[in-house]
Amino acid sequence: MRGARAWLRQTTGGLPTTFWYLWTGSLINRLGSFVVIFLAIYLTAGRGLSGAQAGLVLGAWGAGGAVGTLLGGTLADRWGRRPTLLTGQLGAATMLIVLGLADRWWLLLVGAALLGLFNEGTRPAYGAMMIDVVPAADRLRAFSLNYWAINLGYAFAAVLAGLAAQVDYFLLFAVNASTTLATAALIFVKVGETRPATRPATPLGAAVVAARPAGLLMVFTDRVFVGFVGLNVLLAMVFMQHGAMLPIAMADDGLSPTTFGLVMALNGVLIVVGQLFVPRLITGRNRSHVLALAAVIVGVGFGLTAVADVAWLYAVTVLIWTAGEMLNSPSNATLIAELTPAALRGRYQGVFSLSWSVAAFAAPITGGFVWQYAGNTALWLGCAAIGGVVAVGQLIAGPARERRAAELRSAAVVAPPPGSGSHRIAVVTGQKNG
Repeated sequence: MRGARAWLRQTTGGLPTTFWYLWTGSLINRLGSFVVIFLAIYLTAGRGLSGAQAGLVLGAWGAGGAVGTLLGGTLADRWGRRPTLLTGQLGAATMLIVLGLADRWWLLLVGAALLGLFNEGTRPAYGAMMIDVVPAADRLRAFSLNYWAINLGYAFAAVLAGLAAQVDYFLLFAVNASTTLATAALIFVKVGETRPATRPATPLGAAVVAARPAGLLMVFTDRVFVGFVGLNVLLAMVFMQHGAMLPIAMADDGLSPTTFGLVMALNGVLIVVGQLFVPRLITGRNRSHVLALAAVIVGVGFGLTAVADVAWLYAVTVLIWTAGEMLNSPSNATLIAELTPAALRGRYQGVFSLSWSVAAFAAPITGGFVWQYAGNTALWLGCAAIGGVVAVGQLIAGPARERRAAELRSAAVVAPPPGSGSHRIAVVTGQKNG
């Protein structure tokens, strides 16, 4: 018992008060994230769209998200984290209702694009706020705890969404909009601004900032970071099949939406049970090796979907790629923080979030095309191959990333986060992995 208490203190102790508001916001937001889980099923079963049409609507969501991440990242740095989050949440709640009521093809397409824009527009501000308030030494713990909260909510949401879909598909949108508005209200009442004041500390620090263009152009000319984003695009293309083609493949095998919800709930349950142990497992290990191993495990998990045809086999595949996800997420988050100049955190977070938006656009279209014209086996074995390619890329790119992280650590001095002990909250929206 004493050992358990010591482990709990080591895992959760010493983090800023603001972090726990971030954590709470993530949990509330994910408890109501019904639509992102069942959007593919809603479009095909609820609105009668073909697989190709559903893929285009999901692609529009991704395209809107791509614009939203870049816009949200710029606004987070220029306008502030708090107003960017509020605007995105209120816009997302509105579009959820619009999309739930839409009954025409073009309305579904436009509604999905706008929902993606508002949803993904909040992600850079949230990510930047997390880095603002959590000291570098505590970020691995903090990101793991936050990911744990996201998946605790996701586990319940997957089951509840499956039940709600059996009653009325609009209920999915209404509940999602309600929790979005609830978190927006909490932001309005509790959140302060966390943008730090920054300055170059040394001639080297000045050179790091001044040698490259400003703003978004600086991010896109940072070859080390862009390479990291490119690898994430590929792995995200695989991850996004869990919401794009996996429900369609399960339905094709005669499995119900409720069964899909229960199988996907295993993803959240495993992360809830095991994620808090991940920091101890990977602390001190080479991050590129961890990310490479994660990519291999994810590829194997999705690849085995090629032979799944009953619920328990689908469940096994989900458990395998979830293990890779558990290694990937906190390692990704800490590396992003170390590759990001403090004055441009919102923009860097926006470009990284863009990798998920690009995947959200491309994955359902590509997956739907491969599934329809090359078959189920080709789709999932292709996912396994992509996982292997990403693993090799992580190993090759690792040394350059670590040199860049060391350069930024020695070059930049960041002012103490304003109000890091004050009462603030933030939320996360959009796809599960980010």
